[in-house]
Amino acid sequence: MNKHIGTIARWRVQIFAITWLAYAAFYFTRKAFSVAKLGIAEDPTFMLDKMAMANLDAIYLAAYAVGQFTWGMLADRFGPRVVVLGGLLISAAAALVMGSFATLPIFATCMLIQGLAQSTGWSGLCKNLGSFFPAKQRGRVLGLWSSCYAFGGLVASPFAGWWAYTLVGTWHAAFISSAAVVAVVAVLFFIFQRDKPEDVGLPAVEPEPELSAEEAEANSKLSVWEPLKEILRNRTVLVLGLAYFMLKPARYAILLWGPVIVFEQMPSVGKVGAAIIPTSFELAGLLGPILIGLASDKLFGARRMPACVLSLLALTVTLALFMGALHTGSVLLVVALLFVMGLTLYGPDSMISGAAAIDFGKAKAGATAAGFVNGCGSVGAVLGGLLPGYFDSVTVFIVFAGCALFSALVLIPHWNSRPVGVMEPRASIPNCRLTIKPLRS
Repeated sequence: MNKHIGTIARWRVQIFAITWLAYAAFYFTRKAFSVAKLGIAEDPTFMLDKMAMANLDAIYLAAYAVGQFTWGMLADRFGPRVVVLGGLLISAAAALVMGSFATLPIFATCMLIQGLAQSTGWSGLCKNLGSFFPAKQRGRVLGLWSSCYAFGGLVASPFAGWWAYTLVGTWHAAFISSAAVVAVVAVLFFIFQRDKPEDVGLPAVEPEPELSAEEAEANSKLSVWEPLKEILRNRTVLVLGLAYFMLKPARYAILLWGPVIVFEQMPSVGKVGAAIIPTSFELAGLLGPILIGLASDKLFGARRMPACVLSLLALTVTLALFMGALHTGSVLLVVALLFVMGLTLYGPDSMISGAAAIDFGKAKAGATAAGFVNGCGSVGAVLGGLLPGYFDSVTVFIVFAGCALFSALVLIPHWNSRPVGVMEPRASIPNCRLTIKPLRS
């Protein structure tokens, strides 16, 4: 081993940091349109009504869903480095074009491209982390790491809003400033990221069984679809996909329409205020994944479902109360409820799509499992982008509350599921010995 290559501990820190930064950066180009909507709605040179904006969101989310199913398999085959780096560069380019040319055909095309580019991130980066951390640590590691998308959403909207409506004075700046951030992060990703420990001369964290020459040759000829076929035979992963499909619409409705919903119900807060208030949702999202990751590893012995179910039940209540809080006109109450909503949504969101998907998808199909589950969620997210543009907000959030409850119910039968290879912890009773006696016939 090259003596100049650092230890696995240093590389874990480096990979954690650069993958965290990469996924957080995706949110700058992802949130740019939600902030730009506030200015576009009043721009006489570019007429888009709410339904047209909803349709553009649907194009983005449909492409994002297709990409989730596809990029996970390609990340398993070609590695996260190629897939994610390409996604960052293309995402920045699409946002730059949207900020420069205001026509519906260009926006529709760029939203399609943006969806495909954005979807490279989750499955590839989850696989990247899984290659550097063992299964027994993934709950808390991915819980902490998943704060990246809460942080990205937290800072992206105020950042784009400040550039667009305070510093420059036009919605175009929301796209251009966000594209610049993602381009810089792409350069950093190219410099500091590596796919797996073996790429830097270190042994694999969880070595695969040694294969004969014949088995290795057979594996090299396997179709890129083989991991997906394995995933489709895994009942737990299928249930995770269904639960995530029902959970995702609420998060994306707030993500894509939060500023508009707040501004409609509370116009006195202004455009910048409407862009800032929903960030309390993402602020809580920083804590939710960390808390649920610790709970699943420490309190529930690597069982992912109990923490998810309890959190989803609490989320059901907060979603049902949200519109009532908006109608009171109290900024403090709305911010507080959004915070609780973020705490109880981001936790199971990260657990279902991250640690749980990788745990039950196994090592060779880790990115495919994460991509499949997140792809199912992304199909549901299309509803999160569409429904607020077509229906009143009260009806929409009641539907979301029902979806969250359904997600909790489908996970309950898997309450005691654990990842393959993680044993049930024994009770720590002092001076206790296990005695095995033969059974009497």
